[in-house]
Amino acid sequence: MREDLIIVRGGGDLATGTIHRLARSGFRVLVLESEQPAAIRRQVSLCEAIYDGRKEVEGLTAVRIHALEQLDEIWQRGEVPMLADPVGMSIRLLSPAVVVDAILAKKNMGTSRDMAPLTVALGPGYVAGEDVDAVIETMRGHNLGRILTRGSALPNTGVPGNIGGFTAERVLHAQRKGTFWGIRQIGDQVEQGEAIAVIRTEEGDIVVEASISGLLRGLIRDGYPVKEGFKIADIDPRRGEYANCFTISDKARCIAGSVLELVCRQIYLRKH
Repeated sequence: MREDLIIVRGGGDLATGTIHRLARSGFRVLVLESEQPAAIRRQVSLCEAIYDGRKEVEGLTAVRIHALEQLDEIWQRGEVPMLADPVGMSIRLLSPAVVVDAILAKKNMGTSRDMAPLTVALGPGYVAGEDVDAVIETMRGHNLGRILTRGSALPNTGVPGNIGGFTAERVLHAQRKGTFWGIRQIGDQVEQGEAIAVIRTEEGDIVVEASISGLLRGLIRDGYPVKEGFKIADIDPRRGEYANCFTISDKARCIAGSVLELVCRQIYLRKH
């Protein structure tokens, strides 16, 4: 077992908060992602390294690797290696001290307690004490970031958190199956009814209009193949929050702190 190695499954915006906190705390972190990540808040999602080779978020750079032999080289540069390994085959090969499931798929994507001495999952879809050792609550509210060692996080409601009095209205979903292409960019101010993207289908282009006025905080990557109902954009009604498009959120930082607490507790118990 590599006592300083933590493997994080997933590299979206919430996962990035955890990756950033762990890496800045001195741990060697390896991120496992899919071949085609679907992050909306791409400016603060390290998983973009899968497409571009590198991605920097708040001073931390993730680098895509293609072989485990590249790990030490990346760590020595103070960067985070990222591997396309959606089923986690490399976990068995590396024997990490900790596995964090930060895929946030609302269901278990194959993480089990026997993968590492400490296994942690973010959000619903896992039972603490059965599937993993601990679950972190990800729903906004009084219990956000709470560590559960028995039971599950609150079930997914399908309704985004309230921002500026808006919930479901601020998130846009694909009207049809097709290929997504943006017209506006993350960080742009948009007006309700304004065209922000198109979905190219076999029947022709479908225009995606802003559901509310505000700041375009999230937008899926150009060329991404979407299905009907797929989340494609996120609008923040708070117009003065431009910097939020490019920095880790309060929610992600809260969850990251809970993960770090569990890791530090594991280290203490191992030494004592």
